[in-house]
Amino acid sequence: MNFNKELLEKGIVFLRPNDPFTWSSGIKSPIYCDNRLILGYPKLRKNVAQRIATDITNNFPDVEIVMGTSTAGIPHGTLVADILDLPCGYVRGGKKAHGRGNQVEGACVKGKKVVVVEDLISTGKSSLEVVDTLREAGAIVLGVSAIFSYNMKIAEQKFGEYNLKYTIISDIDKLLEYSLENNLLDKRDTLSVKEFLNDPTSWMKK
Repeated sequence: MNFNKELLEKGIVFLRPNDPFTWSSGIKSPIYCDNRLILGYPKLRKNVAQRIATDITNNFPDVEIVMGTSTAGIPHGTLVADILDLPCGYVRGGKKAHGRGNQVEGACVKGKKVVVVEDLISTGKSSLEVVDTLREAGAIVLGVSAIFSYNMKIAEQKFGEYNLKYTIISDIDKLLEYSLENNLLDKRDTLSVKEFLNDPTSWMKK
């Protein structure tokens, strides 16, 4: 299975340099990735889960618990945990306002070696907030395993500051290479996307 082909053909990743998307942060972007759509395609869904499980086995062999990020990482994390026959859970975006007020749900992570399953790494901010929450709960976080990355320098820098490894199935560089080879983007549009990745905040001003 050509993963990048699947992402593009199924509309999971959009490349639209001339009609940019607006991210929740307000940044105008030529890229939009919605890995939640993977769930609607059984073969692709299973392929993704198996690839992440293999990545975790190869890179974090001591893992004891798989934790998904809320919300897009939850189903993928659960599928991966099933493959690895490990306990799982997820981290909420904030503490519950009722009940026990939990933010970490599912398996008890205190003193356990945990890998976080994430759908997308852009700046790395949301992934590392999950890491912070797990560490506060007593987890030993081994790393993050994600489906896709925008390969932004800031993410690499932030993970480096945390001294934390992350793995991915694919990234924007491989996707752009595939798009260029198959005439889905021309060289100018490819360059535009790369300029965005180098400097997201000022890309629209150029």
